[in-house]
Amino acid sequence: MSKLVPPHGGALNPRMIEDQEQRAVAVEAAASLIRIKLASKEESDLIMLATGSFSPLSGFMGQADYESVVKDMRLADGVLWPIPIVLPVSHSQAESIAIGDKIALVATDTDEIMATMSVSEKYSYDKESEAQNVFCTTDEAHPGVKKIVEQGEVYLGGPVEVFSEGEYPEIYPEYARPEETRALFVEKGWNTVAAFQTRNPIHRSHEYLTKVAMEVCDGVLIHPVVGKLKAGDIPADIRMKCYQAMLDNYYKPENTVLKVYPMEMRYGGPREAILHAIIRQNFGCSHMIIGRDHAGVGNYYGPFDAQDIFDKLKPGDIHLKPLKLDWTFWCNKCEAIVSTKTCPHGNDDHLMISGTKLRDMLANGERPPVEFGRPEVIDILIDYYEGQK
Repeated sequence: MSKLVPPHGGALNPRMIEDQEQRAVAVEAAASLIRIKLASKEESDLIMLATGSFSPLSGFMGQADYESVVKDMRLADGVLWPIPIVLPVSHSQAESIAIGDKIALVATDTDEIMATMSVSEKYSYDKESEAQNVFCTTDEAHPGVKKIVEQGEVYLGGPVEVFSEGEYPEIYPEYARPEETRALFVEKGWNTVAAFQTRNPIHRSHEYLTKVAMEVCDGVLIHPVVGKLKAGDIPADIRMKCYQAMLDNYYKPENTVLKVYPMEMRYGGPREAILHAIIRQNFGCSHMIIGRDHAGVGNYYGPFDAQDIFDKLKPGDIHLKPLKLDWTFWCNKCEAIVSTKTCPHGNDDHLMISGTKLRDMLANGERPPVEFGRPEVIDILIDYYEGQK
């Protein structure tokens, strides 16, 4: 029997129609339905629903779940959930749809019908209240707030049946569903698995964090997000080359798995850290690395807010345990990556490492020092940035 942690809510709830004949019939029937063109965030959320990554959700949230999540970080039935998973539409679109209608959900950049949704609710919402509660700010410079401000004024709620995961399975050989990673962990004999969430190439501090996690778990899932990012972030295809270079040269394959998932970042800091943890529990992980400013952007969150929020949860809210790792840096005297808990030396001997600093150096034509990143990764990134000039 597997000793992996159970999925969030007790069971995986994938919304994909797997039977090809049933799917073909459903796609044909959907062709005559009212169509809603998905924005990139909602398309990636739909795929997360399809794979069961958002278990126990069965579709886009109705009003009771939405309001409870915004206010209390819980679904209406009390299950922990920190960020709304919603389908916004304009007033005119909402007026054309009746409660009980089935609608077709269409891909962002194509006319592919990805799913159908049975509309059980239509409701208005307060954009400012959602932004303040979820992102702790109403500043439109925050990318998550900006999306709320620009989206439609009405939410549609209801369960979905999904036909397509878009191009992700074809583009990324590393693409995997929760049921697949769970099977892989069982095959490897892993009972405890630490997840590493990232939207950046792995620098030396990331490497340190993942290898610390390997000391306390059977294995590590390096699990980059490959959905749409904010302007200035390094594209997924370049990051994949960097991840593979790290795995080829600096990780033991028997203790490491690289897989990707398609969610779009919200940059929601503490609340997004909890969402990332719920997702990784669904993928079979028992632990998750939570480092400095997890899922943060700008100066909207304190460096360890995403760790502290886990202390506010109730027992049983989540089965995954956060690995709260301290501020890490290169110390010239230690000649190693260390943390504030282990290094006795002062700031003058410390080289602070971050994804933002890495991007800034590369964008300015400056080669990051060897203490900052592995040479194989730095070479890939330099080639990319030179190609952008």
